[in-house]
This record gives sequence, C-alpha cells and structure tokens, in this order.
Amino acid sequence: MKNYSIIRIGNEYIVQAGEKSVLKIASRRRAARLVTDAAELLDSQVAPPITPVTDTEPSLTRDPGSTSDLRENT
Repeated sequence: MKNYSIIRIGNEYIVQAGEKSVLKIASRRRAARLVTDAAELLDSQVAPPITPVTDTEPSLTRDPGSTSDLRENT
C-alpha cells in the first residue's frame, strides 16, 4: 500500500487509500499496524505468470454436424 494516509476525525482514525476511506478504528497505533500487515500480505502474493499471446487456433471449435445452418431453413 504505497499511497495511504491516516487521518483523525473526532475520536476515530480513518485509513485512506488514495482518496477512498477504507478503515475506521479507534487507535492510531492499531491503524498503522493493520496497514503494515496489509502491505506485507500484498507483497507476499505471487503474481501469476503472464502467458505470451500466440497466433494459434481457437480452443473451442464448432462441430459442423451438431448445428444447422440458418440459411438452409429459409
């Protein structure tokens, strides 16, 4: 979580990610700890490998015998 802030409103602390409020909590220390935990969890996730786009045939093909051609019925 690179872009976050903790602001105080009344007796509560609001965690904001960018412009959006995402968490309301009574303790500033607890808010900071939760932000740290969330950032660690996001960093620990492994991104799925990106498969290159190749010019291959479609994975699904139509069986010509299973569907009728609409032009035949007119």
